[in-house]
Amino acid sequence: MSHGGSITMKARHETVAVSVGGVQVGGGAPVVVQSMTNTDTADIASTVKQVADLARAGSELVRITVDRDEAAKAVPHIRDQLRARGVNVPLIGDFHYIGHKLLGDNPACAEALDKYRINPGNVGFKDKKDRQFGAIIETALKHGKPVRIGVNWGSLDAELLTHLMDENANSPEPKSARSVMHEAMVQSALLSAERAEEMGLGRDKIIVSGKVSSVQDLLAVYAMLADRSRYALHLGLTEAGMGSKGIVASSAALGILLQQGIGDTIRYSLTPEPGGDRAQEVRAAQELLQTMGLRSFVPVVAACPGCGRTTSTVFQELARDIQDMIRDRMPDWKTQYPGVETLNFAVMGCIVNGPGESKHADVGISLPGTGESPAAPVFIDGKKAMTLRGPNIAGDFKAIVEDYIQRRFGVTEIAGGAAAE
Repeated sequence: MSHGGSITMKARHETVAVSVGGVQVGGGAPVVVQSMTNTDTADIASTVKQVADLARAGSELVRITVDRDEAAKAVPHIRDQLRARGVNVPLIGDFHYIGHKLLGDNPACAEALDKYRINPGNVGFKDKKDRQFGAIIETALKHGKPVRIGVNWGSLDAELLTHLMDENANSPEPKSARSVMHEAMVQSALLSAERAEEMGLGRDKIIVSGKVSSVQDLLAVYAMLADRSRYALHLGLTEAGMGSKGIVASSAALGILLQQGIGDTIRYSLTPEPGGDRAQEVRAAQELLQTMGLRSFVPVVAACPGCGRTTSTVFQELARDIQDMIRDRMPDWKTQYPGVETLNFAVMGCIVNGPGESKHADVGISLPGTGESPAAPVFIDGKKAMTLRGPNIAGDFKAIVEDYIQRRFGVTEIAGGAAAE
């Protein structure tokens, strides 16, 4: 995909497609957005609510923690209650340490989940490692489920790392400890995937990840994974952090990898504020993919940053209101009006760039800046359609947006814009 000049997005790294509850990951499919709950999975009601909220925000896969027997027993009920609500998002079970036992003891959980996540660094230790890993793969084979083999920097296979460190120390040209860590992560993932294949799990049932908390390390690990395999790749910067720090770090890492054609599904591991909105990680992932031109999820709202010409807060409030309206209405719009996600709106604050930006949008408004006449021209499909005046400009503009969407994407579509002034 070319974006002008000499900057070109690389062709997607070829991977084997994996179906996760009917959602295709890899194989050239659009990059999938996923998220994870932070509720106690044994609390069925709160987990059902959060999964439904994440799905409504646009998460196409949702992962839940399965850490003990009570959580495993809750999974089929969570699945059933979600289906009863009409929420059909695939569920992924996150297993550490005792996943083999939880899946073996709770076949209804194993059947209800759409994918299992295994961490090779803590699936078992010494002689138990192969046996317990094998038990999870056997369960996946029995139920026809895919698995994600997810290596994490913080829980790396100590035995493998020690072996590689010793090997490196005896090498005539030893590498840095950091490079050895990268190699250990990649080997842990790929050796585990090969072991799963030897047991009969096809490549179309295997997704791989190698998560770290440093951007540069993540870039190195995924470049190696892409170079050495064709497994579908799950991208994510682990422990990314809170607020803008987490969003910036994840966007920097994932944006570079996606530009290089690497990655089939992404997750932003953001720490929400206490009591904060878990769906923020879904919106951040969507915004990255949309900003890069890879997918469209919601109409884009262009808004100027404000300057000394825009001392009024009217345009800021309107930009916020339009953004909030789109977010609230989008779950309904996307079923009623296919294609609405490709729209562009503009909310501008003065005459400098206002009319120009508004003409480039499907619907745009140029609000009056400091010292300008108290009038707001509205542009529809590149042409001035009307001028709004008075105390309710914001409400009038929102009504124009709603009307435009209904006319353009409704069943009885009418050509042309609104009546000119």
